[in-house]
Amino acid sequence: MKKEKIHLEYLLNATSRNIIWSAISTPSGLEGWFADRVVSNDKTVSFYWGKEEKREAEIIAIRAFSYIRFRWKDDNDDRDYFELKMTNNELTNDYVLEITDFADHDEVDDFKELWDSQIETLRRTCGF
Repeated sequence: MKKEKIHLEYLLNATSRNIIWSAISTPSGLEGWFADRVVSNDKTVSFYWGKEEKREAEIIAIRAFSYIRFRWKDDNDDRDYFELKMTNNELTNDYVLEITDFADHDEVDDFKELWDSQIETLRRTCGF
């Protein structure tokens, strides 16, 4: 079954693009809000939650201070990915974190709730 594309936007009260970029693109940054432990080996990133859960993703696209796109290695559809993208509103100088993800139709609400929770952790961790 084809997954449904999810696009979410979160306004961040941040003025430093360096802090945001570090939080979404480095293992130490991702460990602060996305996973318990993150290990990067060139284009492969391993995410660990708790003692048991591990998933590997491949970085399929990256543009510094703009976006990073991952594809889960165990995903059956090569077209599915999740992307973390930062944009800046030049009028207000506010940053927005845009998230694109894919979920089965019956899991869309769960995915949205999970991202909401993760972004709240990001805000607390980075002080946004």
